Amino acid sequence: MKIIVDAMGGDNAPDEIIKGAMDAVSEISTEIILCGIGEEILRVFERMGHSDIPRGIEIVNASEVITMEDDPSTAIRTKKDSSMTVGLTLLRDGMGDAFVSAGSTGALLSGATLIVKRIRGIRRAALVPFLPNSGRGFYLIDCGANAECTPEYLLQFAFMGSYYAESSMGIEAPRVGLLNNGAEATKGTQLQLDAYALIDKASRDGYLNFIGNVEAKEAVMGACDVLVCDGFTGNVFLKSLEGMASLLMSELKGIYGSSLLTKLSALMIKKRIMELRARMNPDTIGGTIMLGISKPVIKAHGSSKAAAIKGAIRQAAAAVEADPAPRLQANIEHMKIDSAE
Repeated sequence: MKIIVDAMGGDNAPDEIIKGAMDAVSEISTEIILCGIGEEILRVFERMGHSDIPRGIEIVNASEVITMEDDPSTAIRTKKDSSMTVGLTLLRDGMGDAFVSAGSTGALLSGATLIVKRIRGIRRAALVPFLPNSGRGFYLIDCGANAECTPEYLLQFAFMGSYYAESSMGIEAPRVGLLNNGAEATKGTQLQLDAYALIDKASRDGYLNFIGNVEAKEAVMGACDVLVCDGFTGNVFLKSLEGMASLLMSELKGIYGSSLLTKLSALMIKKRIMELRARMNPDTIGGTIMLGISKPVIKAHGSSKAAAIKGAIRQAAAAVEADPAPRLQANIEHMKIDSAE
């Protein structure tokens, strides 16, 4: 398996990106193509004590970098030799199996759509992070790629999330919920009401396992395997969870470090605390798959360090194994309101 990595994307590029890639080569049994400014990449290797390019890693030179200041809608076209553009082109041309970038989300979405292309019939690609809950975890679709959605988009998100959960988690008939402000079928705005009707019909026709509306608190408690929503709502939901997780871990640290007695008690449950910390740490997962694109594209957080990049590469490898595109293409007619492209 060969994973293409944007070495220049993100706040900590290229050093942390390259470190994460090297860790992935040794731990995940995958080859890596680093796309970026070759001279800078080689200097990082030298600082790490490597006189030659490490085994399992290849460099493909790209002379430009897409920054957060670049217009996401035009960056791919104006910077044709950027590390992101070159990497996505390699993926399109079959030179690698998946692409990972911690660069601009908007530019990555635009580039994946323009270069790698969406699966035929899919209206919009969606960002799908895997999130912890009281059970086995769940996929949130969409978490920010599409701030404004139609009911058909949400119907397609339900299918994409369900198929991916089934293949990646080994779940038969994943439970699909629609994020809403109440469990009743009459809750929500017109978008939720119309999407509910579409997803419910697909469920009654035997294509999905739709469990109805799910409140945010119930999703966290393990009510569903896939949580469907528009990108604006999903992003607010995701950021709220991240903030609450950070607050929880900070408060626990303060509580257990407040006295000798609490420090001793913390030692007694250290293993459980570390397990909780690992579950709450976004670096453990590292990246978010962009479902709806014809080949796996993974978005890592902009502030990713080596551990998160390694996690994103692990996500990319899992996405290659899951290979959701053929099943989505085969069932596309069930995912559209009409046959219009």
